[in-house]
Amino acid sequence: MAFTITKAVIPAAGLGTRFLPATKAMPKEMLPVVDKPAIQYVVEEAVAAGLTDVLMITGRNKNALENHFDHVGELEATLEKKGDTERLRQVNFSTDLADMHYVRQGNPLGLGHAVLRAKMHVGNEPFAVLLGDDIIDQRDVLLSRMIEEQVRRGASVVALLEVDPAQTHMYGIATVEPTETEDVVRITGLVEKPAQGEAPSNLAIIGRYVLTPEVFRVLENTKPGKGGEIQLTDALQTMADAPEATGGVFGVVFRGRRYDTGDRVDYIKAIVQLAVDREDLGPELRPWLKEFADKLD
Repeated sequence: MAFTITKAVIPAAGLGTRFLPATKAMPKEMLPVVDKPAIQYVVEEAVAAGLTDVLMITGRNKNALENHFDHVGELEATLEKKGDTERLRQVNFSTDLADMHYVRQGNPLGLGHAVLRAKMHVGNEPFAVLLGDDIIDQRDVLLSRMIEEQVRRGASVVALLEVDPAQTHMYGIATVEPTETEDVVRITGLVEKPAQGEAPSNLAIIGRYVLTPEVFRVLENTKPGKGGEIQLTDALQTMADAPEATGGVFGVVFRGRRYDTGDRVDYIKAIVQLAVDREDLGPELRPWLKEFADKLD
């Protein structure tokens, strides 16, 4: 049976230790990228692809995530009284984006465990998983393309990105076979963060997945792997090995703009890259950047 995919799961229980002390009291997902928290870009991407039912997997000290997507009566009343309609529109936009739900992960047992916590909410239908560290430029198509392939093939679909071979040890890496479609490959193997020089390809899994509900059954039987955590990569490997039972796993190779906000330097790059393309910021920022760069030794 073909389902209309409407549900998105966003794991957001991590501690954000790479951004301490900024994340001591604030969730890393709330760090601003220009003038919006990183998590809002991810929710906006889900909604743009037709996913209006969003479940966040959270943890302790993540109340700011729920507050951001909720009404703030005092702030709204103040802006309305001042006649600041543009800021009021921006505040209400995040509130009205999607039907938001939240569940705590509890024990931090890995991405696979976080996805498994969505089982009761998702039920027996395909769904998307979006990781908050990856921001996909809204001008480039990825998630809707993945949904299209999931519906067409009845399989799970992951997003793949060609990376520098020297960086493959930082990602889950796929072994693939070509299909009849240029940007789609069949995944035959997956390895989480292979040792330097041992990666089977340079196709890295990035933080977008469209999964069939069979993944829950597989995750329930997946033993802790690397780092003592239940790895989603291990579950996907099991599904790739049994296509007749699970539909298999395919990959959409993405060649658009992706911004990594999980690393401090890449986070700064993401802010600059997005800001220079903004009509309200770019005209002033671009010449300053050129002048600044000319002064660098």
